[in-house]
Amino acid sequence: MKHYKSLSHFLTSNGFPPPENPMIVLIDCNGQCSLGDEAFTSDFYMIGFKKLKSGIIKYGRTKYDHENGSLLFVKPRQVIEFKDLQFEETGFNLFIHEDFLIGSPLHDEMNRYGFFDYETNEALHLSPREEAIIWDLYRKIETEYNNITDEYSRDIILTHIDSILKYSQRFYKRQFINRTELSGNTVSRFNDILTSYSKKGLLQTNGLPTVHAVASQLNLSVRYLSDLLKQETGKTAIELIHIHLINEAKNRLKGEDQRVSEIAYTLGFENLPYFSRLFKKETGVSPNQFKKQLLN
Repeated sequence: MKHYKSLSHFLTSNGFPPPENPMIVLIDCNGQCSLGDEAFTSDFYMIGFKKLKSGIIKYGRTKYDHENGSLLFVKPRQVIEFKDLQFEETGFNLFIHEDFLIGSPLHDEMNRYGFFDYETNEALHLSPREEAIIWDLYRKIETEYNNITDEYSRDIILTHIDSILKYSQRFYKRQFINRTELSGNTVSRFNDILTSYSKKGLLQTNGLPTVHAVASQLNLSVRYLSDLLKQETGKTAIELIHIHLINEAKNRLKGEDQRVSEIAYTLGFENLPYFSRLFKKETGVSPNQFKKQLLN
């Protein structure tokens, strides 16, 4: 698989002229946008707005849902593939080399934006008003990009990129809220998977359930699942898994004449101190104290 270390190499390999700025590139996609037809990785971030008529975008193993105008986010060293793309309307691709962010607050803040770890089928679907906001910010970047570079250029461009990301975070919150039926269904399915995992005896044979395993069964990325659950329940996926396990432990402490260590083992905990710390964190008392309270 081809890996692009520089934006210049990426552009010239795909039939574009070398960039004016080796650290940031803006590409308007008017109807068509040829960016190669092989999967690749790179050292740059990508923010893309697209309304596809036909063609394929693959992000990892997932195909892009192109029925609505959507924002798509890719971070360095993630696998991406574009093939035979045709757009219903004008779109854009904004490429930002990771080195462009060095020394700026945005360099450290990028990890806060979970949508860079979402799959393509979890893209951000924009309302017309939201589209207008994103396009306005993109055009401001474009204007500054085409101006004569001075000591303020980079900071101004980074400010507009930061605004796009902050608005996108806000719009994703709106998308979660607007899809409450989907969110609620996901929460139910999430809990059903945990219950089934326990009933099948997989806790003892396979150990503790992981967020990755549950997300895979739900056909969601780990980050998207956690963000969706956080919005709907106030808890992340791993917190909900812990709550489920502790509730199961409480149930067994009430109804079974087993030692705490045996219950911990049957729930997939190989480390008893870890189980005790987690139990106390969720209930305020240790497992042994909980059991004594029941006896009293």
